[in-house]
Amino acid sequence: MALFRKRAAGKPGEWYYCIKHQKVEEGPECRAADRLGPYPSRTEAARAVELAEERNAEWERDPRWRDEPTPGPDAD
Repeated sequence: MALFRKRAAGKPGEWYYCIKHQKVEEGPECRAADRLGPYPSRTEAARAVELAEERNAEWERDPRWRDEPTPGPDAD
């Protein structure tokens, strides 16, 4: 058993946003469950939460993602 966990090495030019620490990081510093990305620039990573909210709103308006049941042949 290893004493230390191997962390993912950060790559220059890949930007992430850590939702736990609310900060932008170059290369993954925090665990995957706590970060959004990668993004191509620091500016986009800084807008990560806003971008996620915009995408969620788009999906909610997309008729292909409705959770409503489709009427079957017996529907009147």
